[in-house]
Amino acid sequence: MTSSFYIAWHYVIFNRVRSVTLVACITLIAFLPFALQLLLAESQQLLQSRATSTPLLLGARGSALDLVMNSLYFDDEVPERISMLAADEIADTGLGYAIPLYVRFLARNYPIVATSIDYFDFRGLAIADGRMFTLLGESVIGADVAEDYGLAPGDSIVSSPETLFDLAGIYPLKMTITGVLERSHTPDDRAVFVDLKTAWVIEGLGHGHEDLGKTNDSSVILKRTEDKVIANAKLLQYTQITTDNIDSFHFHGDASVYPVTAVLAVPHDAKSATLLRGRYLDNTQYHIVRPTEVIEGLLESIFRIKTVIDSVIAIVGLATVLAIILVFALSVRLRQRELSTIFKLGCSRMTAVKLIAAEIAFIVLASSVISTGLLAIIGANAETLVRMLIFR
Repeated sequence: MTSSFYIAWHYVIFNRVRSVTLVACITLIAFLPFALQLLLAESQQLLQSRATSTPLLLGARGSALDLVMNSLYFDDEVPERISMLAADEIADTGLGYAIPLYVRFLARNYPIVATSIDYFDFRGLAIADGRMFTLLGESVIGADVAEDYGLAPGDSIVSSPETLFDLAGIYPLKMTITGVLERSHTPDDRAVFVDLKTAWVIEGLGHGHEDLGKTNDSSVILKRTEDKVIANAKLLQYTQITTDNIDSFHFHGDASVYPVTAVLAVPHDAKSATLLRGRYLDNTQYHIVRPTEVIEGLLESIFRIKTVIDSVIAIVGLATVLAIILVFALSVRLRQRELSTIFKLGCSRMTAVKLIAAEIAFIVLASSVISTGLLAIIGANAETLVRMLIFR
């Protein structure tokens, strides 16, 4: 049998193109179903763990999936906005506390998550370096953001404009980084956290101006009297909040009606959760959802699609196996002269079978080794791949 493997090995090496093609075909058919299963299992675990830790979400009537994906995983599909009054209403019920979320803007392709300090306690997030934001214009970044761009406390990060030409005059805001969060292996690692008021400044609801009483530029003054100064549109609006200009920043209108995308409701117990959900059953403006129910529905859809994909892979796999059998069958016919020579040398038919079996064994072994290696790589990086593909 050793001689059969020796001859088969040299035959496989000599016919490199044929051998590599067969190895690639078998590897793909063996690798794809298992890799898909690994990625789906990891995505299921990540989705369910995040959803399970979130009791209730309040948002505008509409797509529950958009609300959950935006609020939990910071997806770029922004749900219809609601006002801060919704958070106040939940707090006024006494059934739990409310954590407002405003996830709309980006900074270097990372989501800017505007929320309150309660969010960090709720998620169990801790500062690894620096401190929590305390002033307008300050931010705390996730571990991945810091690692990808080499950022640290004291550096700055700039919000990205939503459009190339912003006719509303809303300019990117340069935010000071005060802290870096410890790695949590959640979407929080890929987020820039700010106070709600900072997000409202980015939106243009709050802004700062030059001190008109101290300006020497007469071109910005429309009218000056003893008790007031009226400026024109040339008046500078700051794009960075510093200790020198923070006092000039102000908001217009009632802050209670300023926008948020969702409210994370944290009831005191199961009974409070049931009562809280009951309050919004007939509400035409808001709806309150359990993220676990929404994600379970999403996973059911994913696994229905997986069943279809598995069927397609099975059909393609069967076709590939038949093609490989055909290749070996044709190979045997083309090698009739070789086999005749073997028989003339006194070898039995079993010797020819052993040679062909040894060739198949080498090809299958090579495919198995490559498939195992690829699956090991996928398994080691499954979380990163899922976060890149799903939680971008």
